[in-house]
Amino acid sequence: MGAAICGLDCSKCSLQAGCKGCESTEGHPFGGSCMLALCCKNKSCESCGNAFDSGCRLKKRLIAEFNALGIKDMDTVTDLNALHGSYINLKYTLPGGQSIRFWDDDRIYLGNQICKKGSERCYGLTADEHYLLVCEYGTNGTDAEIIIYKKWR
Repeated sequence: MGAAICGLDCSKCSLQAGCKGCESTEGHPFGGSCMLALCCKNKSCESCGNAFDSGCRLKKRLIAEFNALGIKDMDTVTDLNALHGSYINLKYTLPGGQSIRFWDDDRIYLGNQICKKGSERCYGLTADEHYLLVCEYGTNGTDAEIIIYKKWR
């Protein structure tokens, strides 16, 4: 496994055995792109020094975007994590009965899970470079419902 372009400690990742490293793959550690590696590689966050930490401008902007949604029973978003697409690519059933998935299993996104106040369900927050998704689901992602899917930039 190679080093992370964004400065994350990859040795703590449970997926490291299947990862090809983002430095050696130019930001595509699992075959799909990693939004953090691409941001840091393109120097989009020069002020954060290519480190995915509290100073990362992309992370700060997305946290603000999620909090601005004003979802009633959701705590304030304070952090986002790098998430492999296969973990967050839930299946949703649309009103017409068709099933849809929004994300690519091989990409790395930013997101978090926040417990819904007064409920055993959780909110799943996920974003890529252009869209953000907030869903609500039960244990292990069951009965997933789309709350918001929108373009953020």
